[in-house]
Amino acid sequence: MTTVTVNTIDVQAIAPRERHAQIFAQFDALKPGEAIQLLNNHDPRPLFYQFEERRPGQSAWTYLQSGPELWRVQIDRTAAGPAEAAAGSCCSG
Repeated sequence: MTTVTVNTIDVQAIAPRERHAQIFAQFDALKPGEAIQLLNNHDPRPLFYQFEERRPGQSAWTYLQSGPELWRVQIDRTAAGPAEAAAGSCCSG
């Protein structure tokens, strides 16, 4: 499976209170095999932990650049979420 980057998000251009919600919304719109890239002025490690908690088994996190002034992270959609997987099932109801 080849990953295609569909969007780059400059996190610094988003109001702090809206950042994670917008990132999750864009991630949720991805199909497995697609990805987003984040640009930030600090390590977005807390977001990594949120992905592990909120979207377990659905993403792969890769540092493409690790500071000191710019961090670039690629988040690959590796699997559909539970609701998406059920919708594609022959027995979803």
